[in-house]
Amino acid sequence: MQLENYFEFLAEDDIRLKGHRIGIEDILKYYLNGYSPEEILSELPSLNLEKIYATLTYYHQNQTAINTYLFKVNQRREQNYQNWQKESSPLIQRLKQAQAQKLEENLIKQ
Repeated sequence: MQLENYFEFLAEDDIRLKGHRIGIEDILKYYLNGYSPEEILSELPSLNLEKIYATLTYYHQNQTAINTYLFKVNQRREQNYQNWQKESSPLIQRLKQAQAQKLEENLIKQ
């Protein structure tokens, strides 16, 4: 079986294991932090060792491209986080409005 058959290439920055929502970056995060395949399995128990080893083999065979992929994924995640921090949810906006209104009412009463 071809290694690529273990993966779904959904987008340039979205490679997942077939039948899972788990991306290869999730497995490689553990691996690059020193986890053994068995330890990765304990962290991601919905996988099996075959899929973990397939991901590691794919990584080693395509290390330069996958490192670029990991860099882009991390950049996208950081950008999404920064955008999330800037944009308040409607609930937070309503709470801020209520707080400002209450402060204004207290100032008027004084």
